[in-house]
Amino acid sequence: MSTSTTSRTTRVPARRWVRIGVVVLVAVILLAAPMFLPMIQNQTLSRIGVYAVAVLGLNIIMGYTGQVNLGQIFFLGLGAYVTAYGVTHGWNVVLSFVAACLIAGAVGLLVALAAARLGGLAIAMVTIALPIVGVPLAKRLDVFTGGSQGTSAIFSTAPEWSGLFNDQWQYYIVLVVAAAGFLLARQLVRGKYGRAFAVVKGNEAVAASMGVSPYWTKVLAFTIASMYGGASGFLYIAVVQYTSPETLSFGHSISLLAAMVIGGASSIIGSLIGGAYYILVPQWTNAIDPNFTTVSQGVILLAVLFLLPDGLVSLPRVIKRLTRRRTSHPTAGPDPQKTPTRQPETDQAPEAPER
Repeated sequence: MSTSTTSRTTRVPARRWVRIGVVVLVAVILLAAPMFLPMIQNQTLSRIGVYAVAVLGLNIIMGYTGQVNLGQIFFLGLGAYVTAYGVTHGWNVVLSFVAACLIAGAVGLLVALAAARLGGLAIAMVTIALPIVGVPLAKRLDVFTGGSQGTSAIFSTAPEWSGLFNDQWQYYIVLVVAAAGFLLARQLVRGKYGRAFAVVKGNEAVAASMGVSPYWTKVLAFTIASMYGGASGFLYIAVVQYTSPETLSFGHSISLLAAMVIGGASSIIGSLIGGAYYILVPQWTNAIDPNFTTVSQGVILLAVLFLLPDGLVSLPRVIKRLTRRRTSHPTAGPDPQKTPTRQPETDQAPEAPER
Protein backbone atom coordinates (compact mmCIF):
# COMPACT_ATOMS: atom_id res chain seq x y z
CA MET A 1 0.00 0.00 0.00
CA SER A 2 1.39 3.40 -0.99
CA THR A 3 1.99 6.26 1.39
CA SER A 4 -0.72 8.41 -0.24
CA THR A 5 -3.30 5.64 0.14
CA THR A 6 -2.37 5.15 3.80
CA SER A 7 -2.65 8.86 4.55
CA ARG A 8 -5.99 8.99 2.77
CA THR A 9 -7.43 6.10 4.77
CA THR A 10 -6.26 7.62 8.04
CA ARG A 11 -7.64 11.02 7.08
CA VAL A 12 -11.22 9.80 6.59
CA PRO A 13 -11.68 8.43 10.14
CA ALA A 14 -10.03 11.59 11.48
CA ARG A 15 -12.58 13.76 9.70
CA ARG A 16 -15.37 11.54 10.95
CA TRP A 17 -14.21 11.89 14.54
CA VAL A 18 -13.93 15.65 14.10
CA ARG A 19 -17.52 15.80 12.88
CA ILE A 20 -18.71 13.64 15.76
CA GLY A 21 -16.84 15.88 18.19
CA VAL A 22 -18.40 19.01 16.71
CA VAL A 23 -21.89 17.50 16.88
CA VAL A 24 -21.38 16.48 20.52
CA LEU A 25 -20.04 19.93 21.40
CA VAL A 26 -23.00 21.68 19.75
CA ALA A 27 -25.44 19.34 21.51
CA VAL A 28 -23.85 20.06 24.90
CA ILE A 29 -23.99 23.81 24.26
CA LEU A 30 -27.65 23.68 23.22
CA LEU A 31 -28.59 21.61 26.24
CA ALA A 32 -26.71 23.78 28.71
CA ALA A 33 -27.47 27.19 27.18
CA PRO A 34 -30.81 27.92 28.93
CA MET A 35 -29.24 27.33 32.34
CA PHE A 36 -26.88 30.29 31.92
CA LEU A 37 -28.93 32.69 29.79
CA PRO A 38 -31.54 35.18 30.97
CA MET A 39 -35.21 34.73 30.18
CA ILE A 40 -35.26 37.10 27.20
CA GLN A 41 -32.44 35.28 25.42
CA ASN A 42 -34.06 31.90 26.10
CA GLN A 43 -37.26 33.17 24.51
CA THR A 44 -35.28 34.48 21.55
CA LEU A 45 -33.62 31.10 21.04
CA SER A 46 -37.00 29.39 21.30
CA ARG A 47 -38.50 31.64 18.63
CA ILE A 48 -35.53 30.96 16.37
CA GLY A 49 -36.31 27.26 16.69
CA VAL A 50 -39.98 27.87 15.88
CA TYR A 51 -39.27 29.64 12.61
CA ALA A 52 -36.33 27.39 11.73
CA VAL A 53 -38.83 24.50 11.54
CA ALA A 54 -41.13 26.59 9.33
CA VAL A 55 -38.24 27.59 7.05
CA LEU A 56 -37.13 23.95 6.90
CA GLY A 57 -40.55 22.93 5.57
CA LEU A 58 -40.40 25.72 3.02
CA ASN A 59 -36.93 24.58 2.02
CA ILE A 60 -38.16 21.05 1.32
CA ILE A 61 -40.70 22.23 -1.24
CA MET A 62 -38.78 25.18 -2.72
CA GLY A 63 -35.10 24.49 -2.14
CA TYR A 64 -35.01 20.74 -2.74
CA THR A 65 -37.98 20.28 -5.09
CA GLY A 66 -37.89 23.62 -6.88
CA GLN A 67 -41.59 24.43 -6.48
CA VAL A 68 -43.05 27.77 -5.51
CA ASN A 69 -44.81 28.10 -2.15
CA LEU A 70 -45.74 31.56 -0.92
CA GLY A 71 -48.20 30.39 1.72
CA GLN A 72 -46.10 28.55 4.28
CA ILE A 73 -47.15 30.97 7.01
CA PHE A 74 -50.75 29.79 6.52
CA PHE A 75 -49.82 26.31 7.74
CA LEU A 76 -47.95 27.75 10.72
CA GLY A 77 -51.06 29.70 11.67
CA LEU A 78 -53.28 26.67 11.07
CA GLY A 79 -51.11 24.54 13.34
CA ALA A 80 -51.20 27.26 15.97
CA TYR A 81 -55.00 27.45 15.89
CA VAL A 82 -55.39 23.67 16.03
CA THR A 83 -53.03 23.49 18.99
CA ALA A 84 -54.79 26.30 20.85
CA TYR A 85 -58.20 24.73 20.21
CA GLY A 86 -57.03 21.31 21.37
CA VAL A 87 -55.35 22.57 24.53
CA THR A 88 -58.34 24.71 25.57
CA HIS A 89 -60.67 21.74 25.03
CA GLY A 90 -58.73 19.34 27.18
CA TRP A 91 -56.69 17.50 24.56
CA ASN A 92 -53.42 15.90 25.51
CA VAL A 93 -50.33 17.87 24.49
CA VAL A 94 -49.09 15.00 22.34
CA LEU A 95 -52.52 14.68 20.72
CA SER A 96 -52.54 18.43 20.03
CA PHE A 97 -49.15 18.19 18.38
CA VAL A 98 -50.18 15.24 16.20
CA ALA A 99 -53.44 16.98 15.26
CA ALA A 100 -51.59 20.18 14.30
CA CYS A 101 -49.24 18.24 11.99
CA LEU A 102 -51.90 15.99 10.46
CA ILE A 103 -54.54 18.68 9.87
CA ALA A 104 -51.98 21.02 8.32
CA GLY A 105 -50.69 18.12 6.22
CA ALA A 106 -54.22 17.19 5.10
CA VAL A 107 -54.96 20.78 4.01
CA GLY A 108 -51.60 20.91 2.26
CA LEU A 109 -52.41 17.65 0.49
CA LEU A 110 -55.71 19.03 -0.79
CA VAL A 111 -54.00 22.17 -2.06
CA ALA A 112 -51.18 20.15 -3.64
CA LEU A 113 -53.57 17.80 -5.46
CA ALA A 114 -55.07 20.82 -7.22
CA ALA A 115 -51.93 22.91 -7.65
CA ALA A 116 -49.17 20.37 -8.36
CA ARG A 117 -50.14 20.14 -12.02
CA LEU A 118 -49.59 23.86 -12.35
CA GLY A 119 -46.26 25.56 -12.57
CA GLY A 120 -44.55 28.90 -12.37
CA LEU A 121 -46.88 31.84 -11.88
CA ALA A 122 -50.03 29.70 -11.58
CA ILE A 123 -48.89 27.75 -8.51
CA ALA A 124 -47.49 30.97 -7.05
CA MET A 125 -50.93 32.57 -7.27
CA VAL A 126 -52.56 29.54 -5.63
CA THR A 127 -50.19 29.62 -2.67
CA ILE A 128 -50.44 33.40 -2.35
CA ALA A 129 -54.20 32.96 -1.87
CA LEU A 130 -53.69 30.83 1.25
CA PRO A 131 -52.68 33.61 3.69
CA ILE A 132 -54.90 36.14 1.91
CA VAL A 133 -57.95 33.92 2.43
CA GLY A 134 -56.75 32.67 5.80
CA VAL A 135 -56.84 36.03 7.57
CA PRO A 136 -60.56 36.84 6.97
CA LEU A 137 -61.44 33.17 7.48
CA ALA A 138 -59.81 33.22 10.91
CA LYS A 139 -61.84 36.33 11.77
CA ARG A 140 -65.09 34.74 10.67
CA LEU A 141 -64.64 31.42 12.46
CA ASP A 142 -64.60 33.03 15.88
CA VAL A 143 -66.02 29.91 17.55
CA PHE A 144 -62.74 28.11 16.83
CA THR A 145 -60.28 30.98 16.45
CA GLY A 146 -61.50 33.70 18.79
CA GLY A 147 -62.14 36.05 15.88
CA SER A 148 -60.16 39.26 15.54
CA GLN A 149 -59.17 39.13 19.20
CA GLY A 150 -57.32 35.86 18.72
CA THR A 151 -57.01 33.06 21.21
CA SER A 152 -54.54 32.04 23.87
CA ALA A 153 -53.48 28.68 25.23
CA ILE A 154 -51.09 27.89 28.07
CA PHE A 155 -49.75 24.36 28.20
CA SER A 156 -46.00 24.86 28.37
CA THR A 157 -45.74 25.76 32.06
CA ALA A 158 -42.79 23.98 33.59
CA PRO A 159 -43.82 21.07 35.86
CA GLU A 160 -42.60 21.17 39.43
CA TRP A 161 -40.55 17.97 39.12
CA SER A 162 -38.39 19.54 36.39
CA GLY A 163 -37.00 22.33 38.58
CA LEU A 164 -36.99 24.60 35.51
CA PHE A 165 -38.42 28.02 34.82
CA ASN A 166 -41.12 28.37 32.17
CA ASP A 167 -38.79 29.87 29.58
CA GLN A 168 -36.32 27.00 30.06
CA TRP A 169 -39.04 24.37 29.76
CA GLN A 170 -40.37 25.99 26.57
CA TYR A 171 -36.85 26.07 25.16
CA TYR A 172 -36.45 22.32 25.69
CA ILE A 173 -39.82 21.63 24.06
CA VAL A 174 -38.71 23.56 20.99
CA LEU A 175 -35.29 21.91 21.05
CA VAL A 176 -36.70 18.36 21.11
CA VAL A 177 -39.26 18.94 18.35
CA ALA A 178 -36.88 20.95 16.17
CA ALA A 179 -34.05 18.42 16.56
CA ALA A 180 -36.38 15.58 15.58
CA GLY A 181 -37.65 17.58 12.61
CA PHE A 182 -34.17 18.41 11.36
CA LEU A 183 -32.97 14.81 11.71
CA LEU A 184 -36.00 13.52 9.80
CA ALA A 185 -35.49 16.12 7.08
CA ARG A 186 -31.83 15.15 6.79
CA GLN A 187 -32.73 11.49 6.30
CA LEU A 188 -35.45 12.47 3.83
CA VAL A 189 -33.31 14.56 1.51
CA ARG A 190 -30.44 12.05 1.59
CA GLY A 191 -32.66 9.08 0.77
CA LYS A 192 -34.57 8.00 -2.33
CA TYR A 193 -37.19 10.71 -1.89
CA GLY A 194 -34.50 13.35 -1.75
CA ARG A 195 -33.07 12.01 -5.01
CA ALA A 196 -36.56 12.13 -6.53
CA PHE A 197 -36.92 15.74 -5.37
CA ALA A 198 -33.60 16.65 -7.01
CA VAL A 199 -34.51 14.98 -10.32
CA VAL A 200 -37.89 16.74 -10.45
CA LYS A 201 -36.22 20.03 -9.63
CA GLY A 202 -33.68 19.54 -12.41
CA ASN A 203 -35.97 18.41 -15.22
CA GLU A 204 -39.46 16.97 -14.96
CA ALA A 205 -39.22 15.27 -18.35
CA VAL A 206 -36.05 13.48 -17.31
CA ALA A 207 -37.72 12.50 -14.03
CA ALA A 208 -40.66 10.98 -15.90
CA SER A 209 -38.32 9.03 -18.17
CA MET A 210 -36.61 7.62 -15.06
CA GLY A 211 -39.89 6.40 -13.62
CA VAL A 212 -40.30 9.25 -11.12
CA SER A 213 -43.71 10.89 -11.20
CA PRO A 214 -43.25 14.68 -11.07
CA TYR A 215 -46.87 15.16 -10.00
CA TRP A 216 -46.84 12.84 -7.01
CA THR A 217 -43.33 13.93 -6.03
CA LYS A 218 -44.49 17.54 -5.82
CA VAL A 219 -47.61 16.49 -3.92
CA LEU A 220 -45.46 14.61 -1.42
CA ALA A 221 -43.04 17.51 -0.97
CA PHE A 222 -45.87 20.02 -0.50
CA THR A 223 -47.59 17.78 2.05
CA ILE A 224 -44.40 17.30 4.05
CA ALA A 225 -43.74 21.04 3.98
CA SER A 226 -47.28 21.66 5.26
CA MET A 227 -46.75 19.22 8.14
CA TYR A 228 -43.58 21.05 9.11
CA GLY A 229 -45.63 24.25 9.07
CA GLY A 230 -48.15 22.64 11.43
CA ALA A 231 -45.33 21.53 13.76
CA SER A 232 -43.95 25.07 13.82
CA GLY A 233 -47.46 26.32 14.69
CA PHE A 234 -47.53 23.97 17.68
CA LEU A 235 -44.17 25.35 18.81
CA TYR A 236 -45.42 28.89 18.24
CA ILE A 237 -48.23 28.37 20.75
CA ALA A 238 -45.81 26.68 23.16
CA VAL A 239 -43.59 29.77 23.16
CA VAL A 240 -45.89 32.72 22.44
CA GLN A 241 -49.04 31.17 23.98
CA TYR A 242 -51.24 33.36 21.79
CA THR A 243 -52.24 33.57 18.14
CA SER A 244 -54.46 35.84 16.06
CA PRO A 245 -55.31 36.37 12.38
CA GLU A 246 -52.22 38.56 12.14
CA THR A 247 -50.12 35.41 12.47
CA LEU A 248 -51.31 34.34 9.00
CA SER A 249 -50.60 37.64 7.25
CA PHE A 250 -48.97 37.55 3.83
CA GLY A 251 -46.11 39.78 4.96
CA HIS A 252 -44.88 37.07 7.32
CA SER A 253 -44.94 34.57 4.46
CA ILE A 254 -42.67 36.80 2.38
CA SER A 255 -40.35 37.16 5.37
CA LEU A 256 -40.16 33.36 5.64
CA LEU A 257 -39.25 33.17 1.96
CA ALA A 258 -36.54 35.79 2.40
CA ALA A 259 -35.21 33.92 5.43
CA MET A 260 -34.95 30.70 3.40
CA VAL A 261 -33.09 32.46 0.57
CA ILE A 262 -30.70 34.26 2.92
CA GLY A 263 -30.02 31.16 4.99
CA GLY A 264 -29.47 29.00 1.94
CA ALA A 265 -31.81 26.99 -0.27
CA SER A 266 -31.31 23.22 -0.44
CA SER A 267 -29.53 23.27 2.90
CA ILE A 268 -30.59 21.87 6.27
CA ILE A 269 -28.20 24.16 8.14
CA GLY A 270 -29.37 27.04 5.96
CA SER A 271 -32.87 26.61 7.39
CA LEU A 272 -31.51 27.11 10.89
CA ILE A 273 -29.67 30.22 9.74
CA GLY A 274 -32.89 31.41 8.13
CA GLY A 275 -34.76 31.02 11.42
CA ALA A 276 -32.09 33.08 13.16
CA TYR A 277 -32.34 35.74 10.45
CA TYR A 278 -36.14 35.88 10.78
CA ILE A 279 -35.92 36.69 14.49
CA LEU A 280 -32.64 38.54 14.98
CA VAL A 281 -32.41 40.87 11.99
CA PRO A 282 -35.74 42.67 12.64
CA GLN A 283 -34.67 43.16 16.26
CA TRP A 284 -31.36 44.67 15.18
CA THR A 285 -32.88 46.91 12.50
CA ASN A 286 -35.56 48.11 14.92
CA ALA A 287 -32.86 48.96 17.45
CA ILE A 288 -31.03 51.03 14.83
CA ASP A 289 -34.01 52.85 13.33
CA PRO A 290 -37.59 51.51 13.40
CA ASN A 291 -38.55 53.75 10.46
CA PHE A 292 -36.13 51.98 8.11
CA THR A 293 -36.68 48.38 9.21
CA THR A 294 -38.16 47.25 5.89
CA VAL A 295 -35.55 49.13 3.88
CA SER A 296 -32.72 47.67 5.95
CA GLN A 297 -34.01 44.14 5.48
CA GLY A 298 -34.32 44.72 1.74
CA VAL A 299 -30.74 45.96 1.56
CA ILE A 300 -29.52 42.91 3.49
CA LEU A 301 -31.44 40.61 1.16
CA LEU A 302 -30.00 42.24 -1.96
CA ALA A 303 -26.48 42.20 -0.54
CA VAL A 304 -26.67 38.49 0.29
CA LEU A 305 -28.13 37.64 -3.12
CA PHE A 306 -25.39 39.61 -4.85
CA LEU A 307 -22.43 38.40 -2.80
CA LEU A 308 -23.62 34.91 -1.77
CA PRO A 309 -26.23 33.60 -4.22
CA ASP A 310 -26.33 30.28 -2.33
CA GLY A 311 -27.06 31.99 1.00
CA LEU A 312 -25.08 32.54 4.18
CA VAL A 313 -24.50 28.81 4.53
CA SER A 314 -22.10 29.02 1.56
CA LEU A 315 -19.89 31.63 3.25
CA PRO A 316 -17.29 29.15 4.64
CA ARG A 317 -17.11 27.45 1.23
CA VAL A 318 -16.57 30.77 -0.53
CA ILE A 319 -13.85 31.79 1.93
CA LYS A 320 -12.13 28.42 1.48
CA ARG A 321 -12.25 28.72 -2.29
CA LEU A 322 -10.80 32.23 -2.22
CA THR A 323 -8.05 31.07 0.13
CA ARG A 324 -7.16 28.18 -2.15
CA ARG A 325 -7.12 30.45 -5.17
CA ARG A 326 -4.77 32.86 -3.43
CA THR A 327 -2.37 30.15 -2.25
CA SER A 328 -2.43 28.27 -5.57
CA HIS A 329 -0.77 31.14 -7.46
CA PRO A 330 3.04 30.82 -7.08
CA THR A 331 5.10 33.86 -6.26
CA ALA A 332 6.10 35.61 -9.44
CA GLY A 333 9.83 35.31 -10.17
CA PRO A 334 12.04 37.56 -12.25
CA ASP A 335 11.10 37.96 -15.85
CA PRO A 336 13.57 35.97 -17.94
CA GLN A 337 13.25 38.44 -20.80
CA LYS A 338 14.38 41.29 -18.56
CA THR A 339 17.25 39.38 -16.93
CA PRO A 340 20.58 40.39 -18.44
CA THR A 341 22.51 37.55 -20.01
CA ARG A 342 26.10 36.96 -18.99
CA GLN A 343 28.79 35.84 -21.38
CA PRO A 344 30.42 32.54 -20.52
CA GLU A 345 33.80 32.90 -18.87
CA THR A 346 36.88 31.36 -20.55
CA ASP A 347 40.45 30.75 -19.47
CA GLN A 348 41.85 32.45 -22.55
CA ALA A 349 43.55 35.79 -22.18
CA PRO A 350 42.18 38.71 -24.12
CA GLU A 351 43.75 39.25 -27.50
CA ALA A 352 46.15 42.10 -27.87
CA PRO A 353 45.02 44.94 -30.08
CA GLU A 354 46.51 45.10 -33.55
CA ARG A 355 49.18 47.66 -34.10
